[in-house]
Amino acid sequence: MTPFALVVGSASPHLGRALAQASGAAPVGVKLERFPDGELHIEVPPEEVRGRRVVLLQSSTPPVGEHLLELLLLADACWRAGAASMEAVVPYVGYARQDRRARAGEPLGGRLVADMLSHGRFSRVFTVDLHNPALEGCFGAPLEHLSALPLLADALRPHVTDTTVVVAPDLGAVKRAEALAKLLGRPWAVVHKARLSGEDVETLGLLGQVRGMRPILVDDMISTGGTLAAAAKELKGEGCVDDFILATTHALLVGPALERLHGVPVKRLVSTDSVEPRQDLPFPHQVVTLAPLLLRALRPDAR
Repeated sequence: MTPFALVVGSASPHLGRALAQASGAAPVGVKLERFPDGELHIEVPPEEVRGRRVVLLQSSTPPVGEHLLELLLLADACWRAGAASMEAVVPYVGYARQDRRARAGEPLGGRLVADMLSHGRFSRVFTVDLHNPALEGCFGAPLEHLSALPLLADALRPHVTDTTVVVAPDLGAVKRAEALAKLLGRPWAVVHKARLSGEDVETLGLLGQVRGMRPILVDDMISTGGTLAAAAKELKGEGCVDDFILATTHALLVGPALERLHGVPVKRLVSTDSVEPRQDLPFPHQVVTLAPLLLRALRPDAR
């Protein structure tokens, strides 16, 4: 018998297949349907989870609320079917950017999502590259915060040359860029950014030497692409070669992202399967599976 029963939510089929293959755990045969009003109805075969350690995999990608609710419904179904224990793997945690209030009248969305997950009766929660690691203190269950940087570094290494520079597109990505640059043995630089709104940003300057260099722009997520497009414009103005690699854990690519990145000379996007990979990208997309990272964290002797 495999070390756990694997329940895969509808947001994570690509990663679910990879984790099932790596672990040898065939996904539990979940039945998911909707009532005419859109309400979710879920059935989990009791015989597949009763008395077992259950791992539930679901990223909270758009629509975030729907996928979070689906995860909690799956957990409740497994608990009522007699699961011995339950662990949630949420590679991408939505609302993690709302970890503080910029002004009165705003909610703490990150804390609220952590509270919601705390009601899932999970013995542990696994996440990958949280937007703000400080959110860990908000979870009611022990949180294991994993990093995909070593996996991304392995994927990027064949594309690194003596003109490669790792670039943080804003101050929030500095630690990530510094860590990736160390793994790749390359220098790093940082673009100073100011956010104008949820979608629009402007750059205020650059720290580091980039003239004649080929940049790897690295961030934890690519949402609407505004930050990367603004950083790319700044880098081109400073003399970077038109040969950009984008590296991220969570390639959300929502809203105007493709339109914005169309103006960036993207040679390659390297991301993980924390988010279901898009098939309509106008540039090569190398998807690195998180399955080995998750399996190392989930295996029984890692407890």
